[in-house]
Amino acid sequence: SSDYVMIPLQTEFLALQGLAKIKQVIQKVKFRLNKGLEIGGVIATMYDSRKVLNRDVVETIKKYFGELVFETMIRDNVSLAEAPSQRKDIFAYSRNSSGAEDYLSLCKEILVRMEKFEGMAVRKG
Repeated sequence: SSDYVMIPLQTEFLALQGLAKIKQVIQKVKFRLNKGLEIGGVIATMYDSRKVLNRDVVETIKKYFGELVFETMIRDNVSLAEAPSQRKDIFAYSRNSSGAEDYLSLCKEILVRMEKFEGMAVRKG
């Protein structure tokens, strides 16, 4: 079973409406199936800093989830949309794209966070 849930969230209005539902589902899973389950992080996706709505959504999710929101945001990127149609991951399709850069940065950030979480778990146990 998993210890942590990562929540990818499009930086669009409708995604905000699902936040409460996501937390409810996680709480149900935690109660019924996996008492140790925690939110490991929230990933803002399809982000375009030029759009006020996208910036507002990120601000809202930071208020709602605080430090759980990753600093790395996955920017809206054509290569990310095209890669699946070529049956390739973003690194095989366009390794120098902003999408690949964002996912590499996110992977590094996740590893650091998981090391931190594991260190905290060792101290608790």
